[in-house]
This record gives sequence, structure tokens and C-alpha cells, in this order.
Amino acid sequence: MVKPFVPQLVYMEPRALEYPLGQKLKKKFEDMNIEIRQTTSHNQVRNLPGENDFQKYRVAKSTLVVGVRKTLKFDTSKPSAEYAIPFATGCMGHCHYCYLQTTMGTKPYIRTYVNTDEIFESAEKYMRERAPEETRFEASCTSDIVGVDHLTHTLKEAIEYFGKSEHGRLRFVTKFAHVDHLLDAEHNGRTRFRFSLNADYVIKFLEPGTSRLNERIEAAVKVAEAGYPLGFIIAPIYLYDDWKQGYRKLFEELEAKLPPHAVKDLTFELIQHRFTKPAKRVIQKNYPMTKLEMDEEKRQYKWGRYGIGKYVYQKDEQHEMKDTLGGYIHQFFPEASLEYFT
Repeated sequence: MVKPFVPQLVYMEPRALEYPLGQKLKKKFEDMNIEIRQTTSHNQVRNLPGENDFQKYRVAKSTLVVGVRKTLKFDTSKPSAEYAIPFATGCMGHCHYCYLQTTMGTKPYIRTYVNTDEIFESAEKYMRERAPEETRFEASCTSDIVGVDHLTHTLKEAIEYFGKSEHGRLRFVTKFAHVDHLLDAEHNGRTRFRFSLNADYVIKFLEPGTSRLNERIEAAVKVAEAGYPLGFIIAPIYLYDDWKQGYRKLFEELEAKLPPHAVKDLTFELIQHRFTKPAKRVIQKNYPMTKLEMDEEKRQYKWGRYGIGKYVYQKDEQHEMKDTLGGYIHQFFPEASLEYFT
């Protein structure tokens, strides 16, 4: 079982101590006897322990920077929500395929932001612009926030904030089972709690450092019992030798464990594996023994945002994926909705 994340090293930005949460976290980490260093900005985090890039990368993945979110303009977050709401950046997991490999390749440490009131104020402005229409906020675009929230509780604060909101809804997704502190949050049904699931093969070989499938499903059951609207992202859908059977087994396990009331309002999102050339280089450097297949010759090239294209599966493979997994959803959870396949 993957234990809850505890940083080896903590950096504090001076401005973080101007906020109650910054002071609280400093005391918490002092009480845990974790080394705390000062940094003027997360960009100045340098000289991490380690004799080579490989070691430094792993130390960075267990380093937490406590800081202030300066940019309060939210990115869009299609197709899952209207906006991404930023409470944290980075992840302690070691998923080989993760797109954070390139967006944060040189700075893979985890950052948490303590100016939550300012972030909520910004969210209010976005909600007012769209009212009376609802605005959905995605809290896990740049991190797996559940993985760090047992320390910070910013996600719990956000769940309760949106629980009282008239026009806002919160969404996030996690690969971690450490959800107990979120079960008593007053969510009022306004937060959709999603879990990222995959076939055992993918979790075993490509998602080290994350909770196992049975642990995620057990956590999803707890979340359902706590009355949260529930969802699952099957991502990345990855074609390995026995993929159809592997994904079928995932749906069988899910159906066997979920309580009946949880399947009344259940959502699924399907995302195929994709990679960019820069990502491939970073992945091969950080995980030289990876089993992740990234053969451009086997894929088709798809133009992306900002002119950076990605390699996705061939059209016929995509149809087969969507038909197969869509069929499992229809068979095992006929009342659930498939939000998208991409």
C-alpha cells in the first residue's frame, strides 16, 4: 500500500508566512522534524541533494514548496470544466506517461499555494461573469491534489467553499486513496469526486508511487458513501497485449464493489494515451527502463494547441478503444454517462 506523501524537504517562500495557512504548515513541518529551507521564489529552488540528474529528479519529486499563487487568471480546462482552479502544482506519483513530465520537466517538485482566499475571490469573478449559468472548476489540471491534501487541507476548504456556492461546482481527479479527511466535508453535492482508473497492467508498470487499483476502488466506495457525486477517468487507455481483458476486469471489479446508489449519477471520461516528442525525451531520461511504448511509426500525428503536436493511436485503434470501453460502460453501468472520449 502506498503511504500518504510526506516530503523529505520543504521550501518556504517568505510571503507564504503572511498567510495563516503558511504559518500553520511551517509549524506542522517543524513538528514533523522535516528540513525547512527558505527560498525567495520557487524558481530559486536549486542545489537539491543527489549525485546525478536521476537522483535529483527523485528528490525533487519528494520536495514541497509552500508559496503564494501570483497568477490569479485561470486557464480554461476543456473538456472537463470551464476553468482550472490552482491550489497545487506537481505530483508525487511517478506515472511514466504523465504530461507534467514536459510542462514541469526541470522543476518536478510539488508546490502548494496558501493564498486560498485570493484564489476563491478570483473564482467568484469568473462565476459572476457566467451567472446564472453554472461554472465548473477543475482542481487537478496541474497536480494530483488529493496526494498532498492530507497535509494542507486546501482541497477540503475548496469543497466546503463550493458547497455553499450558488453558481459554482468543483471537480478533481486522483490516483490516491488517502481520502478519509475529505469524507466529512460539507460538499452539498456540488463537488464531483473522480478517480483515475486503469487496467492492472498499466498501474503496475506505468504508475509507480500511486495507490493500487483495489485501493482506489475502496476509496471510491467511501466517497460514494459520503454522498459525493462520483466519476471515473479511464486514462490513459493503453493498448498492450491483453488490453481488452484487462479493462474488462477493471469494470467487473468496479461493478462488484460500488454501492447501488452510487451508480445513479456516475460519469466516465475516456482518454487515450498520447505523447509529444519533447515528452518522449524527458520520459526516457527519467525512466530509462520504462515499458511505455512510444513508437511514432505506430501512431498518427495530431496537431495540438500552441503548435505542439502529439502522437495518438491510429483511427481504427481509437474506434476499437471507444467501442470496447464504451461497451463495458453500457454493460456494467447502463445508467452512467460517458462524457467524452479523446
